[in-house]
Amino acid sequence: MSERKTVRRWFWVWEFEKEERWLNTMALEGWTLDKVGFCKFEFIRTEGGAYTVRLEMREKDADYTAFMEETGAECIGRVVSWNYYRKKAELGAFDLFSDLDSRITHLDRIGKALLAIGLANIAIGIANTFNVGHFGWINLLCACLLMYGLGRIHGKKESLKLERELRE
Repeated sequence: MSERKTVRRWFWVWEFEKEERWLNTMALEGWTLDKVGFCKFEFIRTEGGAYTVRLEMREKDADYTAFMEETGAECIGRVVSWNYYRKKAELGAFDLFSDLDSRITHLDRIGKALLAIGLANIAIGIANTFNVGHFGWINLLCACLLMYGLGRIHGKKESLKLERELRE
């Protein structure tokens, strides 16, 4: 039986790059992501650097998953709309986003999700404040946090757009 370990760790949606770096650092140390859950990461012991891990926010798409498997990548799991993939390093470089436009599109998906959830929290918070009056502030606080995240994603997206303009 292979050695396993579970780590519980929180990442904000807008910190997906940080999460991906952490997962790849774990892989370099010989702990490859094997299963994923909400704030729960299960690793198996492998040779250090044997795998590269990537994540992407994307709706469930069987055709896309099949395409990823054809490239040698394996879908480890899914948490809400986040897909986690791993690929053996010996199979070559592993990037989900081949150009600036695909990175911008990915950030758009994240931004739209944050905006929708943030606006819902604003609406619920206002409704609760006027109707119940006790806990509407919790939703408004959540909305502020989500809008902060939206601002972070927007900043990343604008940087990529500027980079694209400079390259053209």
